[in-house]
Amino acid sequence: MAAAIMIGGTSSSAGKSLVAMAICRILARRGYEIAPFKAQNMSLNSFVTKNGKEIAIAQALQAFAAGIEPDERMNPILLKPKGNFVSQLVLLGEAVKDVDSAEYYKMVPELRRVVEEAYRSLSEEYELIVIEGAGGMAEINLYERDLANIFTARMARPNIILVGDIDRGGVFASLYGTLSLLPEDIRKMICGFVINRLRGREDFLYGGIKKLEEITNLPVIAVIPYINSPLLSEDSLNIEEWRGEGLIGVIRLPRISNFTDFEPLRSVVEFVELGEKPDCEILIIPGSKDTVADLKALKESGMAEEIKKISGKKLVIGICGGYQMLGEKIEDYGFEHGRVTLKGLGLLEAETRFEGYRKITKQVSKRVTGDAELIRKIKGEIVWGYEIHKGVTISKKPVFEDDGCESDDGMCWGTYLHGLFWNSNVVRAVEKYLGVKIEYRDGFEALVSEIEKRMGYFLEKILANSS
Repeated sequence: MAAAIMIGGTSSSAGKSLVAMAICRILARRGYEIAPFKAQNMSLNSFVTKNGKEIAIAQALQAFAAGIEPDERMNPILLKPKGNFVSQLVLLGEAVKDVDSAEYYKMVPELRRVVEEAYRSLSEEYELIVIEGAGGMAEINLYERDLANIFTARMARPNIILVGDIDRGGVFASLYGTLSLLPEDIRKMICGFVINRLRGREDFLYGGIKKLEEITNLPVIAVIPYINSPLLSEDSLNIEEWRGEGLIGVIRLPRISNFTDFEPLRSVVEFVELGEKPDCEILIIPGSKDTVADLKALKESGMAEEIKKISGKKLVIGICGGYQMLGEKIEDYGFEHGRVTLKGLGLLEAETRFEGYRKITKQVSKRVTGDAELIRKIKGEIVWGYEIHKGVTISKKPVFEDDGCESDDGMCWGTYLHGLFWNSNVVRAVEKYLGVKIEYRDGFEALVSEIEKRMGYFLEKILANSS
């Protein structure tokens, strides 16, 4: 079996994903054949592999950092929360069904086999697996059914690095407390700590670091400075960190998904809460895990009427579920909310039907064929994206070959293409439309340099001891 390094955390959003991603890049550069792995991920944001499988975007980006193609084995279980303790269950890249927490926990014995088979298969192809844990490692109420932390650690026997976020406060207590609450066999796998997101002076921590090392007999491997690297927003908590200029408003749907679509525009994006009056040049209705429910929420909050008021005056764009909402109607044949027909916003000549549970998941390249505002600036050029959606939309005025729809005045358009704004030509079109230069601060390479400077020697030492 391949050697393994595991990045565990004291809490959600401690920085596990980015640290794992940086380690993938560092060690791949040093010649190691690496694959990322996370047994179970609960994420609002996902990615479609080349063979049409859906995995969490974090593992996709970690794979790219390692210089390999994303693979469904890297994230064998993906839970996409839909609200009311219900999530869509995706196994090995395929949406299976919606489950509540009680049903999911009953499936744990079966899911253990899925995780183990995926991990062992990867281990046969790569010499090193970089594992990302989930949430906080010391969720003592979940140990018997914790697939991503306890089960994975016992299966892979990795060297575990425990990450704590000092920006949240209480980092020494959280590191020590997590270590103390772990089962003894897992505790023995911890090889050191990382203190992440330091905004101040490192020397102010030395007293605490010394004490923590004394009482745990484990080293603080690295203190990583706060670096703005908006690459891995995984849940709605990360939305609070977005503080753009507000030239582009993205409606914060109750069941928003794949808001990483707008990361490259982050410096000019502001999320608009339901009930607020949009004050922006471009308004975007993003993807949704439940189009019917979020369309009803738009109507009940008054946001639907606000969208109609600004239509024709400001550019309105719909992505995936947002595109479906902009059409004339949505027909559900019993796969989301029972058999129901719901009027859309009526801004596009398009109709959507949900005629089955199975999702469409595929990567696509399309030529820009529409004349709508913003995209007409790049008409004839190629854009890349990926589709993740239920339902089929019939449109009379597509914008990307056979995809999407545009209004007669060009001030409203929609598309199924996630990842559209990661295309440099689309970003340039946005800049021209707004008359601004969009600052996209990709801090990942800076983060890699900082982590390599602080942890490079230690990582090699871990691998030497593992061989």
